[in-house]
Amino acid sequence: MRTCIAIVATMLLVFSAGSHADAWSESYKLEAAGNYDKAAQLFDPLLKQEPGNEFARLRRAWLHYLAGDYNDSQRDYKEALQANPRSLDAQIGLALPLLAQKRWKEAAIIARQALEVAPWNYYAHLRLLAAEEGQQQWQTVRKHSDQLHERYPSDATILVYRARARYWLGDMKGARENYLQVLQRIPGHIEAQQFLAAKT
Repeated sequence: MRTCIAIVATMLLVFSAGSHADAWSESYKLEAAGNYDKAAQLFDPLLKQEPGNEFARLRRAWLHYLAGDYNDSQRDYKEALQANPRSLDAQIGLALPLLAQKRWKEAAIIARQALEVAPWNYYAHLRLLAAEEGQQQWQTVRKHSDQLHERYPSDATILVYRARARYWLGDMKGARENYLQVLQRIPGHIEAQQFLAAKT
């Protein structure tokens, strides 16, 4: 009898693990198809069963962000941070829904907190740049993106921020040079192409 119970229990565990594995796989398929809400919902039963599953919470937070469910995204990122206060993934992730809601100052605070721990974390700097741009702090964006370009010289996104800052500061020559550098890295970059076409 005990043997039968043990076998049933083992089968249930295997079935449960398989279901979760299928949920992970399916969530990536749904994300690729742009069905973010449905992908996020796949993690509801898993997190009820395993509330401490950090990656599942981070994954659902990301999917909520993609779906435009910014408050739900913040909730999941905050809960992940409460469970693991050292998580840079959760902290940097939390800035995303704040930026989407144009809560620039709050996003900047979150990004700076991450940078206190990891001073040259690429994603934390990008979040901070976006917050600075949102507040139209063009001198700050110019200086910040210049510093980042020294450390990430091959990165196109940083060059886009450099170009925008120079444009808004009236430095058309500098903006043009930066957008040309962007096209060297991403030949089909739409913003760079449009700027150069309009200013030629």
